[in-house]
Amino acid sequence: QVQLGESGGGSVQAGGSLRLSCAASGFTSTPYLMGWFRQAPGKEREGVAAIGKGGATSYANSVKGRFTIFRDGANNTLYLEMNGLKPEDTALYYCAARIGWAILRTPVVDDYNYWGQGTQVTVSS
Repeated sequence: QVQLGESGGGSVQAGGSLRLSCAASGFTSTPYLMGWFRQAPGKEREGVAAIGKGGATSYANSVKGRFTIFRDGANNTLYLEMNGLKPEDTALYYCAARIGWAILRTPVVDDYNYWGQGTQVTVSS
């Protein structure tokens, strides 16, 4: 049974940093894509960052230069390092994975097969 479990969310002041983690288990093959999404109250889920099987990455314009996505294959863990946090980064952050080939791009919900339950990030001004 595939499972994705996020952790690392919390409350920080603007300018602060957080590192989100996503522990993946139950996959019979390495996901082709893994990504981070976020959803703020009243808004649609939006893609934040994605990483391909080979390590290439793609970011939403709103987080470029501030967020870094990386994965630890040995531990089957995906990370999102978030620096320079802004109040507009406040959202529920989700980890997602895709089995099967897809173009690496700023994450799109329909590209992903599996989802975690989310971890809350709150940034105060």
